[in-house]
Amino acid sequence: MAFNHLPAGVHDALAPLSVKPVTDSVPMAKNHRPDHPQPDTASRPSPEAVLHRLASGPSRSARITHTEHLPPRAGRHAVWPDRIRSEVIAAVRARGIEHPWAHQALAAEHALDGDSVVVATGTASGKSLAYLMPVLSALLDGSEAPNGRGATALYLSPTKALAADQCRAVRELAEPLGNAVRPAVYDGDTPFEEREWVRQYANYVLTNPDMLHRGILPSHPRWASFLKSLKYVVIDECHTYRGVFGSHVAQVLRRLRRLCARYGASPVFLLASATAAEPSVAARRLTGLPVVEVADDASPRGELVFALWEPPLTELHGEKGAPVRRTATAETADLLTDLTVQGVRSVAFVRSRRGAELISVIAQERLAEVDRSLVRRVAAYRGGYLPEERRALERALHSGELLGLAATTALELGVDVSGLDAVVIAGYPGTRASLWQQAGRAGRSGQGALAVLVARDDPLDTYLVHHPEALFDRPVESTVLDPDNPYVLAPHLCAAAAEIPLTEADLELFGPVSADVLTQLEAAKLLRRRTRAWHWTRRERAADLTDIRGTGGPPVQIVEEGTGRLLGTVDAEAAHSAVHEGAVHLHQGRTYLVRSLDLKDSVALVEQADPPYTTAARDTTSISVLETETEIPWGSGRLCLGSVEVTNQVVSFLRRRLITGEVMGETKLDLPPRTLRTRAVWWTVTEDQLDEARINPEILGGALHAAEHASIGMLPLFATCDRWDIGGVSVPLHPDTLLPTVFVYDGHPGGAGFAERAFHTARAWLTATREAIASCECEAGCPSCIQSPKCGNGNEPLHKRGAVRLLTTLLREAPEEAGSGPDGAGAEAPGEPG
Repeated sequence: MAFNHLPAGVHDALAPLSVKPVTDSVPMAKNHRPDHPQPDTASRPSPEAVLHRLASGPSRSARITHTEHLPPRAGRHAVWPDRIRSEVIAAVRARGIEHPWAHQALAAEHALDGDSVVVATGTASGKSLAYLMPVLSALLDGSEAPNGRGATALYLSPTKALAADQCRAVRELAEPLGNAVRPAVYDGDTPFEEREWVRQYANYVLTNPDMLHRGILPSHPRWASFLKSLKYVVIDECHTYRGVFGSHVAQVLRRLRRLCARYGASPVFLLASATAAEPSVAARRLTGLPVVEVADDASPRGELVFALWEPPLTELHGEKGAPVRRTATAETADLLTDLTVQGVRSVAFVRSRRGAELISVIAQERLAEVDRSLVRRVAAYRGGYLPEERRALERALHSGELLGLAATTALELGVDVSGLDAVVIAGYPGTRASLWQQAGRAGRSGQGALAVLVARDDPLDTYLVHHPEALFDRPVESTVLDPDNPYVLAPHLCAAAAEIPLTEADLELFGPVSADVLTQLEAAKLLRRRTRAWHWTRRERAADLTDIRGTGGPPVQIVEEGTGRLLGTVDAEAAHSAVHEGAVHLHQGRTYLVRSLDLKDSVALVEQADPPYTTAARDTTSISVLETETEIPWGSGRLCLGSVEVTNQVVSFLRRRLITGEVMGETKLDLPPRTLRTRAVWWTVTEDQLDEARINPEILGGALHAAEHASIGMLPLFATCDRWDIGGVSVPLHPDTLLPTVFVYDGHPGGAGFAERAFHTARAWLTATREAIASCECEAGCPSCIQSPKCGNGNEPLHKRGAVRLLTTLLREAPEEAGSGPDGAGAEAPGEPG
């Protein structure tokens, strides 16, 4: 029987800087954005006062497990390089920015020298201005060129919202430059009648990697004039390009470089990233080019008060009688309500679309009891909304019409939400980089800010709120991506061949495994070699072979059955668990029940309803070893890394009461299984180790299962992934290893680098796992340590003490080097721990 779980340096940034400034210190002046005036902060309550009010209710203060005070920091100025056009400098000064911060000037200097550069500094540190100055100066130079169009620039962002926000900012900043700068957004929301104008006349095109992959590169002859003149490529929020998505984007950029070279251009890449470990290494893997690093943050910061908040235990009991904490969703909704009543402008970040909708609905209901005029000042913001809905919410944020917003990570990125006083984070977001990115949304104009991390009832969150040093005393993670993943590389080689036939000279650009992959593509008759080049042989578009977001197919459309109205979409890989028949779907505060899911036509029909519950899918998983690539002895057991095949099937769903999370019942489902070839890390134990750990056959399955759940829950601290990106399986006797085995695998075809990072940090990872289980106050296991709400086996069997003894024995014999690999941070599975 297999027990499974499937995937459904801040202190450095805030410390005194060593770069020699032009001025030793300056007042806390706004520099980071060119499009909003400095707000009046004099009347705003201090973050300590806001936190005191939140904690003043009955039993509220006991929920704060730790408070970290990050002091304000003065900024240090420099001067712009003399090669920046004086008109551009004058336009910036007209926005109230007299001098750049030292890191902005340094980044601009590198760009003007023709060096690709990554600016990896804290939130609101002025990264946009660092790359805009050389870009605008080049566009102004190009406008005076006698031979036509002059220089062009391309801006890439991971989200449409960020591109739209940046376009507004550039238009305002460049207004004094007249027609020399012509910015325009070109993405899926751009009307077709506007697209031809963008191609012909825009010289600063803002788009996303998806449109570059599907729209611009396949149609490169129509973009020839633009590509021929391409001077700069800006890659904003580049730390988000990790895992499979990042690997796809890396190959899209190589295709862009190849086409630019054919048109005679060699653009300089300007990358902006949140604070990250080794940003130049990640930027080089992303672009394939040498990249200079600018990571010494010279911008000022207001005071940040960061509270860790643990919801209280309830009188309810979960599976096997385990104690249940109040949900992070309910707790966050309460905090957002209280902040709104106080007039504190806030965003609550939520991991899921459903969670964002739930929090906004609960907050609106509670605000109605206090002051009905406040109800309209709270809303939800998430992916899957129609373009006009997103734009309306963004305008309401900018205007201050909204006081509170429950948002997914769509707003984690650089969309300007200046003026926020507080951020509430509903559950650890998967990496320390994301945590600080979200916390940095508040206080963006120099004022003090409050951030609150509300723990979910799971092993990692519980560990973090009781081990604040894991958040505040450790650097942020490296970015993990693998451009050489053959599952990623193959469709991009096809797309490149369709754009311009591939030659052997191109293989160096696409990486060391491209020659082998080309051979396989030839054998599959996707590419055909004629003389010295490989050609695309099919009638269909090669760019349609892959979705770079790794969603595994076209998105499923969610359609209201009675009206035929399109409500939104859900990724194909999430459809089985998110919009199965009987699932509860939330959209814009309204609740819908899924009546049918048509996988062939990618349509889910829903009807409006008001059930008193939410739904959560359950699944089963089996795994087989295809190849063991690396293994290390752990005493008589072994730690392994290799390729596996995973078979998963969603088999049922639970109905859970709103707010309490109490299970009301389970309904069977009949959905087809799905297979996945990927990479995994696994560890085995022997009979001698089981004897030493006092693990008998009766508790073996429960001990392994409990260790698997907890280890998946803790992996976010050690592998730069999201918890939805990985899965796990535990087996008392696996047919391939012939031993008791625990697997943790990447939830993407071909792998994403997460299992490899887990392998290299295994000693530290499993040590933290053991501590998380052993330190939990429960008697036999609970959601805070070994239980999972998405376990395909209904959390049966589990044995808490057996898992602790098993991990103790395993770690006693672990070699020192087993945990000495590169650090990272990340997460869990295409589902919760299971």
